[in-house]
Amino acid sequence: MPAQRCGRATTSVSSMRGAGACGPGNARRGGVRASSHTLPYLVAVSAPQRARPYHARELYQRPILRPWAANISRWMNPSTAGACLAAGLALYGNVKTETISGYAEFRRGDTVIVEGQRVLATSTTKVKGAKRIADIPLGYEVKASGQRNASGVLIAQQIEAKANSTGGTEQQVIAASNEAEQTWVKEGMMFEPADSGKITKIGDLLESGPYVTRARRIMDRLRPSYLPASALRVRVVKTDQWNASAMANGAIWVFSGLMDAMDDDELAIVLGHELTHFTHEHVRRQMSKGTVAQILGTGASIATSQIKNSTAQQVAAFGGQLGLSALMTGYSREYEDQADRVGLRYVYEAGFDPTKGPGLWEKFKQKYGETDKITNFFTGDHSRPTERIHNLQRQIQLNYTTPAPPPPKRE
Repeated sequence: MPAQRCGRATTSVSSMRGAGACGPGNARRGGVRASSHTLPYLVAVSAPQRARPYHARELYQRPILRPWAANISRWMNPSTAGACLAAGLALYGNVKTETISGYAEFRRGDTVIVEGQRVLATSTTKVKGAKRIADIPLGYEVKASGQRNASGVLIAQQIEAKANSTGGTEQQVIAASNEAEQTWVKEGMMFEPADSGKITKIGDLLESGPYVTRARRIMDRLRPSYLPASALRVRVVKTDQWNASAMANGAIWVFSGLMDAMDDDELAIVLGHELTHFTHEHVRRQMSKGTVAQILGTGASIATSQIKNSTAQQVAAFGGQLGLSALMTGYSREYEDQADRVGLRYVYEAGFDPTKGPGLWEKFKQKYGETDKITNFFTGDHSRPTERIHNLQRQIQLNYTTPAPPPPKRE
């Protein structure tokens, strides 16, 4: 490996283990006091060729290296510090700026959790919509861009925050979802329109019992603190199928067959995924105003003659079409992948084990195979199971290497 230049000394990787200019063996002789905070950025990389050494001041302009620049500058002059930390610039020189968009949902120390990711502001971060990142209320929409540090934290360069607002389209979607839910509850079963013009029964609704108690207990732990308990309703459908879905009105549906095959951690991962579809308003975001208007305007064409009550027939006509066709056929890959990421955060903050995520999707893969669109929890434009497993593993490495915190206390 090429030698590295630190100040006036030239070192190699091997010499850095001993008396190299940036190594611990030269802590006093070269004015460098290396530590575990700096060594990862000083070994195994080559500093970029420059006409002059890096100055420590320049490194402060790179948020990802700022903490180490501050640390190493305590033990050497600025020019030498900049030269030694140039290795860090080489290591992270190709790191792209990431942009995440979601809601401020939790706080962890100095970080705020957005889209399941830890976001940290520095003195140079531009914050719009609040004076400081600590002033952003939980539940606000947040967009942040920056670079990740070695611990997976996004060091933000820019943060935009604004209150979440509701519009006409959202109100229409919620109204149609309410009608679909009320119809299913009244009939005591979940069903969907069939090609024959009648309905296909999916399963009876369970109003009480161990399935309902278990599902609601887990969901209550998953719920972020800014979201009132009254905003969610967990309903269990008696069927051997593996499926779960979320409506825009906060109704979360889970099938008993899925619950039978999952332990609490795995069920929490499924419910966390569905909860994200609700909290991040995926139904509204995916549907255009024209789509909603078309659904509401063409409901009379659906025949639901198997439902005895005529009012229920009319309600099911458009509410049922919206509820199943738009909700249970899935979301775009962007929203499905976001639900995986944010759902893992809900699982972690609730005290469940997010590391079971990859194993859960292995179960789905074994049951349904490597396919994009099948009638189960994979319905929609999901990433393929293998890719999904890989994405979850990356999230675990970035965010969940420490044990989950204790479950939240609910009043």
